[in-house]
Amino acid sequence: MSALAAEPYALTGQGWGDTVRLWESTDAPEGCKVEIIEGIVTVAPPPSSDHNLIADLVQEVLYAVKPKDWGVYQTQGLTVPSKKGLYIPDLVVMDRADLAGRRSSIPADRAELVVEITSEANANHDRVAKVRGYAAAGVPLYLLLDSWHSARPTFTLYGEPEDGTYRTLLTGEFGERLTLPEPFDCDIDTSAFPVP
Repeated sequence: MSALAAEPYALTGQGWGDTVRLWESTDAPEGCKVEIIEGIVTVAPPPSSDHNLIADLVQEVLYAVKPKDWGVYQTQGLTVPSKKGLYIPDLVVMDRADLAGRRSSIPADRAELVVEITSEANANHDRVAKVRGYAAAGVPLYLLLDSWHSARPTFTLYGEPEDGTYRTLLTGEFGERLTLPEPFDCDIDTSAFPVP
């Protein structure tokens, strides 16, 4: 995905509730992703076919290994008010019970695993702001699939959040084995991922 050619709505002086209300009222074209990144409402166009293929391949593996009461979701909003963030990860794994009775977003600390797949124009959000946000929320595992890394497409698995910072658990290039730890305990075949 890339950012639309539009000015972001900076919300200087407004509170978190005002920012969320602006996010809720943003009328973006169908398929676009509307998020709050560091207090700014952003709109990105629908993902590319390569992006969707990677998401599908990862989701297929996760469905086979996730605990019975957990789900894998593609459009679930996760809030991180301490980082002025409301993210829509490409995939999020969480307990189904946490979705009951909720509106469009839930606290990010309810996620067990988030997966972000970079797009050319907004990869830095996934590499920087969201790493900090998910770590601050205490999300146990954050998998960054970076198709747009400067040298070659890479993956980075972050975990063990402490004091708002992640430890890097695993890094590699597409084509190498990617192993997720418990409770997933599985390998993801990154050689099937398309390379831009």
